[in-house]
Amino acid sequence: MHRSATFKNLLFYGLSGPIIALNVWILSQLFNFFQHPITILSVAAILAFLLNYLVNFFERAYLSRTQAVTLVLLVTLMVFVILGVTLVPVIIDQATQLLNKIPNLLTTSQSNLLFLEKLARERRLPLDFTVVSKQINANIQIYIQNIVQQVASGAVGFASSIVLWILDFILVIVLAFYMLLYGDTVWFGLSSLLPDNIREPLTKSIQLNFHYFFLSQILLALFITACLIPIFLVLKVPFALLFAIVIGISQLVPVIGATLGIGLVTVLVLLQNWSLGLQVGLASVIMQQVKDNFLAPRLIGNFIGLNPLWIFVAILMGFEIAGLFGTIVAIPIAGTIKGTYDTFKASKLQDQ
Repeated sequence: MHRSATFKNLLFYGLSGPIIALNVWILSQLFNFFQHPITILSVAAILAFLLNYLVNFFERAYLSRTQAVTLVLLVTLMVFVILGVTLVPVIIDQATQLLNKIPNLLTTSQSNLLFLEKLARERRLPLDFTVVSKQINANIQIYIQNIVQQVASGAVGFASSIVLWILDFILVIVLAFYMLLYGDTVWFGLSSLLPDNIREPLTKSIQLNFHYFFLSQILLALFITACLIPIFLVLKVPFALLFAIVIGISQLVPVIGATLGIGLVTVLVLLQNWSLGLQVGLASVIMQQVKDNFLAPRLIGNFIGLNPLWIFVAILMGFEIAGLFGTIVAIPIAGTIKGTYDTFKASKLQDQ
């Protein structure tokens, strides 16, 4: 009997790996095939999740559901339009200037490396940046060639992309409107297909993980951005607004996003000025530590309840399935699965 149970366990764990790998591959293929509609629906659902707080607030102020949803979406649309008219052109302008300046930055970094190599030789230190210098030269030539090729064909492509982004944005707003109005009914119809002992914990787990996770991530990203903009302006960092927003947006990618965003901005500033780059990196890390140690525990807490190892696994699997979008939604999905399983397991133990 013991050998039979051991054999079943070995068979279960032996087959679970290939089955999980096969499911991940199937999901990645399905996402690649339906990438655009899945992304639109997911963004609309997340937006509806977040705006539902305001809708409930206005409902308590004696407005009907339809009136509250219409008011919230009109205000949201107005905010997006104001940002699109005021902030987006500045960001695009700074991004364009930065792209045009990259060859000069690479040339400056090459001069800095040669200066460091000269100092090292004077102090008889075994440093040789010849290979790095040659690679920078090659990158400059490749970058200039790519810019020349893209300028000829980029205008039409950029214009068509702007039109598609506007259409997608309108579609997201329309879908979010209907999700706020009829989302509960649709979800009840879909969840009614599940057993009662799964439907209730799944609904609560989705609300807990998706509501709190995305709301907290957006608030933390806004906090980092709002703090870094004046700091970068005081330090006289070139492209201060663009760099602060890049670091803020990187906060939306769990665990690794902040490190990648701060690292990218620090390197770009280091190419221009070593001293300023170190100050930018230090200021960004300090604000990141304030966010992680003081604000994040109060906003996020431990409601997801995932082991850090499983968080990394979830992020890697999310990236493999759906790229950047998968890394953003991987943790709330994993938290939803774990929360549903824990509740279902606890209810079974109580029944026994």
